[in-house]
Amino acid sequence: MSITERNITSLKETFLGEVYLDNSPESELQKRIYATDASVYQVKPKGVVKPYTKKDIQRIIQFANQTENKIIPRAAGTSLAGQVVGSDIVVEVSKNFNKILEINPKEKSVWVEPGIIRDDLNNQLKEYNLFFGPETSTANRAQIGGMLGNNSCGLHSIAWGNTRDHALELKAYLSDGSEIHTKELSLEEFYAKTQLKNLEGKIYSEIHRLLNNPEIQELIEQNFPKKSIKRRNSGYSLDALLEMQPFKPNGKNFNLSALLTGSEGTLAFVHSAKLNLIESPEKEVKLLCIHCHSVQEAMLANIEALKLEPLASELVDDFILSFTKGHPLFEKDRDFIQGDPAAILMVEFRNSDESKLTEKVNSLIKQLSELNIGYAYPILSNEAIAHGWEIRKAGLGLIRNLVADEQAVNLIEDCAVDPLDLPYYVADIENLLKKHEVKAAFYAHAGAGELHIEPFLDLKTTEGRRKFREILSETVEILKKYKGALSGEHGDGRLRGEFIPQLMGEKVYQLFKDIKNLFDPKNILNPGKIVYTPPMDEDFRFEINKSIKFENLIFDYGEINNPLRLVEKCSGSGDCKKSHLSGGTLCPSYMATLNEKNSTRGRANVLRQILTESNTNGFENKELNEVLDLCLSCKACLTECPSGVDIAQLKAEVLAQQYEKKGIPFKVQMIGHFPKIQAFFSPIAPLYNLAISLPIISNLIKLSLGFSQKRSLPKLHFQTLESWFNSYTNRNQNQNFSNGKIVLLADEFTNFNDVEIGQKAVKLLNQLGYEVLIPSNIVSGRSYLSKGMVKTAKKLMEDNYDTLSNPEFSNLPIVGIEPSALVTFKDEGPKIVSKNFNAIALEIKSRTLLIDDFISDEFKKGKILKSNFTQESRKIKIHGHCHQKSVLGLSKTRLALEIPENYSTELIPSGCCGMAGSFGYEAKKFDLSQKIAELVLFPSLRKIQKGEIIASNGTSCRHQIKDGLKLEGKHTVEILFDALKK
Repeated sequence: MSITERNITSLKETFLGEVYLDNSPESELQKRIYATDASVYQVKPKGVVKPYTKKDIQRIIQFANQTENKIIPRAAGTSLAGQVVGSDIVVEVSKNFNKILEINPKEKSVWVEPGIIRDDLNNQLKEYNLFFGPETSTANRAQIGGMLGNNSCGLHSIAWGNTRDHALELKAYLSDGSEIHTKELSLEEFYAKTQLKNLEGKIYSEIHRLLNNPEIQELIEQNFPKKSIKRRNSGYSLDALLEMQPFKPNGKNFNLSALLTGSEGTLAFVHSAKLNLIESPEKEVKLLCIHCHSVQEAMLANIEALKLEPLASELVDDFILSFTKGHPLFEKDRDFIQGDPAAILMVEFRNSDESKLTEKVNSLIKQLSELNIGYAYPILSNEAIAHGWEIRKAGLGLIRNLVADEQAVNLIEDCAVDPLDLPYYVADIENLLKKHEVKAAFYAHAGAGELHIEPFLDLKTTEGRRKFREILSETVEILKKYKGALSGEHGDGRLRGEFIPQLMGEKVYQLFKDIKNLFDPKNILNPGKIVYTPPMDEDFRFEINKSIKFENLIFDYGEINNPLRLVEKCSGSGDCKKSHLSGGTLCPSYMATLNEKNSTRGRANVLRQILTESNTNGFENKELNEVLDLCLSCKACLTECPSGVDIAQLKAEVLAQQYEKKGIPFKVQMIGHFPKIQAFFSPIAPLYNLAISLPIISNLIKLSLGFSQKRSLPKLHFQTLESWFNSYTNRNQNQNFSNGKIVLLADEFTNFNDVEIGQKAVKLLNQLGYEVLIPSNIVSGRSYLSKGMVKTAKKLMEDNYDTLSNPEFSNLPIVGIEPSALVTFKDEGPKIVSKNFNAIALEIKSRTLLIDDFISDEFKKGKILKSNFTQESRKIKIHGHCHQKSVLGLSKTRLALEIPENYSTELIPSGCCGMAGSFGYEAKKFDLSQKIAELVLFPSLRKIQKGEIIASNGTSCRHQIKDGLKLEGKHTVEILFDALKK
């Protein structure tokens, strides 16, 4: 039945959350955003609702019953089998249901809502020395609701178990809107449930009738996967219920939570869960990285490793490893890799006794050597362990960097067999793939018998789609040979449900349908998943055999070729949906609002759909402006997203394309032309500063530009850096510079506003033995790029390259002060200039570095000495500029600031400061700007101790700190200049 304006109005009268069920532009946008998850599927839902209370959840279920509609429960939306994709009403709990309700340290349990992130939960449990065990590779954004839905397992499942093992009690709504509380029941309590005269009573009595039948018990025993396979999640977990009383005399107490866990939201809608917790593991850890010549050899190593009871045994193959080479985030983690292994098996051991731990690791190495398994066995400790695991966890996102029509697809990535069968299963799968002439990535949970095997297929072609079906169907036949599981932790969803009868038989499949019909007779809850699924080769997110021609693109997309190919790299794995508690910058507007449309994934989804649907470039669609408006262009998605979906570049492209057609708005021009305005008023700087200090003039300027009245306008220095430098060098011509020459960029921010920092940079470098050259009229174009005025930025960058190609500057290091300006030379510059500038742009890029990095490198070469600086003690708290963190990193800033003998540094785990150039000035974005700052930065700085220094390289960051907290942030240059021996 269609949803009418009348019944939407009726729903809103009793619904406290957000409702997007009509055809308004905002509702249509929400439908686009929630059309996909992390699978290959895309279906526009009928609507989206975001409940605020548990009564809202009940109300939407009642609404579905009354209007003959259906609902799709959704948490983080990182499901890989299309569990939250469908044409029904999406009910999203991630925004409002993310709280811990009760912690019971004595009982080692916790009550939580389904939208809480697994890692965020554990961060808050640290003080009790407890944690929730199941640990997916997406744990920093995976939410408990989704983990319950899929019975998630993760890296350490062979030791810490799966979600079902830890689901003690669930509170949920059934399909008729009635509430159910599942927990351990005595026999007396169980039989009392069967007598209830409601849907709950019918469920208990019918389950008792079905499972008390010896024929049904035999059917399950014969057709379900081997019990030795710990990851078995195909269909409904009736085998788990058979291990309980009354079906097993000495079994555990009956608990219906075991059936609801892993049911993918098709049987009930969970609104809170009581989870079992375990004590924090031993702190002594070793990660043995066994380098192998083949995946099969790694599986033999896995069998030997399991004999010693490790906590984890995980595979990474050469496909994954190849994508870490040169990757801005993962290249630094490759130190332990020796040669070119075809596969690495990562085996983790823990023990409170380090000598016993070392003995166990050495014992495995000795055994492998004697069996001639593997060729290198590096052992990782301390921080290196986290780096190793980061490579393993990033597998899904990393393989999206393949520049080809064939992409890794989730298909047979969740099949599981007994670990003893893995070497033979792998051989069979490799033969199957060879027959179809398909390559695949192999990685993940060897210790649990479940490898994520992802074939590379082109789902935009008929041939690719044919292979998609055939490979899964033929894999099912291999699984039958080993009595394996079709799904281990990712679920059946709409991808694999169709093949349950082939693997487990029609009678078992009918049993599953009986269970679904028992719980949900009207098929209201997440229809088309596990049972009654649509064909697995329909509703792909990619249109078949469609070629889109892009003309007059502003950026050079290199091998990727165009914007559509760039957004198609988004796997949907949701790295951009982690919270501020996990650290990192990605994605600041999402962290502050928890709105999916403000995430990198949400933006990529909308861009992909619009660009695919359009027969032209499609850039003029207003929905693009809606999803891109709150993008701060922080560039975190360039590196923190394993797939590198650069939304900052895409935003600039979209705006530039729109300006080509409609012209550039006045306010945009005024902000973009900030450098020109500063240059114009520079000769009368004192008068300018006086004028903008007067409330009437200041308010008028802010009003005309759409700026917040709560912001202070940046003042001009009475002298530009360039003019000061010319007179300064004339006075210091005879100074001896033993370390040679460098080029210092007087960017538009340093030249007009932060002149004192530029002066100190020159003096610092001079005193350290470097002759400084400052080219004239270097304008990075950052203000133009941030506002989409890319063609103006292109002209400026070409002028910059002309200037810097002057023989006077040849082969010299080019050093920048302001990170956002410097990054233009490292990132956008080579992508926007004309082809005849490509070579010089890349050559200059190779010589360009932030002043922190230059000083750090020269210190490591021995050209800068600790003896140049004071021996006084100072503590420094570092807040990194977004562009610096994303493109350059902060490790060299820390090293530079610790050159003075007794200076110590600490990184504030802050993401974006919320200012982001003009973003934080805008009146309509001021509150969001403050909210972003309040996530980590401001609370951390309020704890600053007297005498501690705030290091903040970005001019915008310092402005935000000053406006928000009345504190002073200092550039690395200022700190080191002040630390010079007098």
